[in-house]
Amino acid sequence: MNFIKNNLANAITLGNLFSGCVGAVHLILGDYQTTAICIILSLVLDFFDGFVARALKANSNLGTQLDSLADMVSFGFIPGLAMFKMLEPFGNELFGMPLPFEIKYFGFLITLFSCLRLAIFNLDEEQKYYFKGLNTPSNTILIFGLFYAFKETQSFSFLLENALFLLIFTVISSWILISPIKMIAMKFKSMKLQDNYPKLALLIGSILILALFKIVGIPMVILYYIFISILFQKQLK
Repeated sequence: MNFIKNNLANAITLGNLFSGCVGAVHLILGDYQTTAICIILSLVLDFFDGFVARALKANSNLGTQLDSLADMVSFGFIPGLAMFKMLEPFGNELFGMPLPFEIKYFGFLITLFSCLRLAIFNLDEEQKYYFKGLNTPSNTILIFGLFYAFKETQSFSFLLENALFLLIFTVISSWILISPIKMIAMKFKSMKLQDNYPKLALLIGSILILALFKIVGIPMVILYYIFISILFQKQLK
C-alpha cells in the first residue's frame, strides 16, 4: 500500500511523458489534432501529479526530477517541433537569399530554452506563488495554439507565412521563458479578494477571449496572460 501511495504521483508524471511522446510522433506525421489531444492530456496529468503528491504527502526529489523530464518532452520538445513544422516550408531561403542551412532547425531554439527554463525553475526557491518567466506549458499553448488555429481556420496566416516573423517570434518565445518577468501562478497565498485581483482578471479575461474567439482565442489567452502579468508586476510576490 505504501508503494502505491509513494509512487502514484510518479506514475501520473510518466503518463504525462507518454502522452508527450505520442503527441510528438503525431505532430511529425502531420496529425496535429491528435497532438492537440495529447497536449491537453499532458496538461491535465501535469496538474494532477503535483496535486496527488501533496494530497498523499508523497513529495520527493525523484518526483521533482521526473516532473521536469516529462515536461521537457510535453512542453519543451513539442513546441520546438511545432515551430520546426511552421518554418519547414521556407527551406533554406530568407528573402530569396540562400542560407547554408534550413531555417526550420532554428525552431528548436525553443526546446533548448525550455530545458534551461526547467533547470532554472528546479533551482529557484522564489517561484512559489508566481513564475519567473513564462512557464513551459503556457509557452506550448501559445506556440502550438498558433499552429493549430492556422491549420484549422487559416487564422494568423499573414504572420505564419512570414519567415522573418516566425524567426523573431522564436527568439522572443525563447527569451521570455528565462526572463525576469513575474508571471501569475494559480496558487493562493491568501484568500483576500484584493490579493487575488491578478488571478481574477486573468480568469475572467481568458473565459471571455475563448468564448468570443474559440480556437483562435487559444494563443490569444497566453498573450493576455503575459499582458496581465506585466500589468500586475508589483502585486506578484
